[in-house]
Amino acid sequence: MKLLSDILYKVKLEEIIGSTHVAISSIVFDSRKVKKDSLFVATKGAADDGHIYIQKAIESGAIAIVCEEIPKDKNDQITYVKVTDSTYALGVMACNYYDNPSEKLKLVGITGTNGKTTTVTLLFNLFKSLGYSVGLLSTVQNKINNTVIPSTHTTPDAITLNELLFKMEEQGCEFVFMEVSSHAIVQNRIAGINFTGALFSNITHDHLDYHKTFDEYIKAKKQFFNLLPSTAFALTNRDDKNGMVMLQNTKANKYTYGLKNIADYKCKIIESHLNGLLLNIDNHEVWVKLIGTFNAYNILSVYTTAVLLKQDITSVLTALSNLNSVEGRFQYVKSPNGVIGIIDYAHTPDALKNVLETVKEIRSGSEQVITLVGCGGDRDSAKRPIMAAIACEYSNKVILTSDNPRTEDPEEILNQMQAGINPVDVKKVLRITDRREAIKIACSFSSKGDIILIAGKGHEKYQEIKGVKHDFDDLEILKETIKILGL
Repeated sequence: MKLLSDILYKVKLEEIIGSTHVAISSIVFDSRKVKKDSLFVATKGAADDGHIYIQKAIESGAIAIVCEEIPKDKNDQITYVKVTDSTYALGVMACNYYDNPSEKLKLVGITGTNGKTTTVTLLFNLFKSLGYSVGLLSTVQNKINNTVIPSTHTTPDAITLNELLFKMEEQGCEFVFMEVSSHAIVQNRIAGINFTGALFSNITHDHLDYHKTFDEYIKAKKQFFNLLPSTAFALTNRDDKNGMVMLQNTKANKYTYGLKNIADYKCKIIESHLNGLLLNIDNHEVWVKLIGTFNAYNILSVYTTAVLLKQDITSVLTALSNLNSVEGRFQYVKSPNGVIGIIDYAHTPDALKNVLETVKEIRSGSEQVITLVGCGGDRDSAKRPIMAAIACEYSNKVILTSDNPRTEDPEEILNQMQAGINPVDVKKVLRITDRREAIKIACSFSSKGDIILIAGKGHEKYQEIKGVKHDFDDLEILKETIKILGL
């Protein structure tokens, strides 16, 4: 229980009706979760307006309401608090309710289109190997040291986020690494959070179904850096054409990393193989088990972040050499007959191009590249033809199939993908809606040394069709098919 007056600390208040000296049992913005003495926050979302549920929340036991519009029919037993932006107020109040846990942790947020999950997971594993108690907040899972907590969003809602940070602080975590999505930034899920540092990986075509324009997408990412305090560090990819935009107007200490352009922290790829990379990082040679140029960027950003967090360089380099790749990120299996299958989460044009360019780097030249790719339903449709075109450009054979159609018609998604195929590439493309069958056909096409890329779902263990999640694991189905076909 916490007093409402304490919860409202630093919240920009417009009007208060009733007493703030009331004890609050919980903060909720979903009226279905209201219980006795809850504080209900009426937020306005893209699909729903919490203000229409105020009366329901009161009937369910809410003792106080935070809203942007105070109801005409007020209850004398209830405290009403009017604010300009209830989503931002929710973030600040959630921080206060859990005693501002982010201020007691060294919290680093990673944002960008591609590489967020790999980077936060590598940082988590690196700092664990350095002997620290560490927290992780990612698309794949949340972790407090070795305890796994299921993840439902790239960045949790403000209440869940602060509750997790509170548990991490309570269990002795010193460092926490978290993904910060563009949705979370504009929806104020990180409002009131204190970051020790922020990292920008890259920005490419994605989420335009939500942000509408690429410019708005960039502004969403930049907003995260604008909010950083002067005590924090802001680290950006110097090689991304929008990387330096992130550092404009930030109060934080500014740093850059890169492979191509002049940067504070530099890396050069000396050797690239299927089993890893030999890198020169700031004049130190290190062998890492990750594959491809995009992972060289991930490794460099992890190294730089660790150095900015005052870690010993030799210890960091030694630990980096022992880190394994992240589940569903360029994860490969080799069949007894030498067929190589690669599972990757690539679900944006740039990510798919990066993976296929890495395949091009490691192939000897004679083997086929067979790419299986789909696009998710209820998401940015503009990238569908682009992804099909990229798959054709880098592959000998392409199979267009379902990803997570969600509520969309999978055939219509494939129609939109096919629209991007150049007439000269039509003969190399197959369309197989059933993803399991598509994996089987891809394997049946392969011979010794051929490379099969199964893109789009990576770590996911399900396929969502018509709103229903079905068990589906690309890696397990690939292994099973290799065994059945005797590859």
